[in-house]
Amino acid sequence: MSFFNDLKMLWHIVLHRTRGKTHQERLDSFYSGQASGYDDFRRRMLHSREEMIQSIDPPAGGVWIDLGAGTGENAEHLGDKLGTLSKMYLIDLSTSLLEQAKQRVEHRGWTNVEPVCHDATTFVPPEGQVDVVTFSYSLTMIPDWFRAVDQAYKLLKPGGTLGIVDFYVARKYPADAHVKHGWTTRSFWPLWFGSDNVFLNSDHVPYVENKFETIRLEERRGKIPYMPFVRVPHYVFIGRKPATDEA
Repeated sequence: MSFFNDLKMLWHIVLHRTRGKTHQERLDSFYSGQASGYDDFRRRMLHSREEMIQSIDPPAGGVWIDLGAGTGENAEHLGDKLGTLSKMYLIDLSTSLLEQAKQRVEHRGWTNVEPVCHDATTFVPPEGQVDVVTFSYSLTMIPDWFRAVDQAYKLLKPGGTLGIVDFYVARKYPADAHVKHGWTTRSFWPLWFGSDNVFLNSDHVPYVENKFETIRLEERRGKIPYMPFVRVPHYVFIGRKPATDEA
């Protein structure tokens, strides 16, 4: 069953033509045929998600926003921490993925988790500022990714935590202590992912490092299903909004 699900996922990733005039229409075009099998395939492709989520310790009674939450699997990764939150918002523009998130919430009986169909660049919860904002392989799928990061900054309380895990490529001349990627890596992966409107960017890491206090940054590579001899680069970033907001 997993093999046939993988074939379906690969067809949508490699061969299915994405259509739509708006970003939301393109997301639904891409995900509508694969939403039900999304988690099984992607957890072998989207590395370090669970680690990033579990490395964050939200305050008791805190509010957490997951921007580009997809099926809501990140809420599962919180484990017992989820019960200590007063609220977790799962924000996504893909109605097909969000339907899976709603089913998950209903099945688990979570009363403090709310899936919301909304643009990550403009979402504001009733609570105003929150304690944690995360992006899990979603920043590369947001056209105005810098606006999404800016919005995360606005949403966080001073001292609040930002967590990101995503694909990326390094700049041609990265800053000291950062990983340097060769020409093939910097050229191949943006082209390969770009066909699915996933845009790897060399400015993600420098931008978030400039806006947030870096707690942790790790630059890694991970396997892609059925591509045994290649590794795609991804990064894990945990940052803190400065306690004195000067933005």
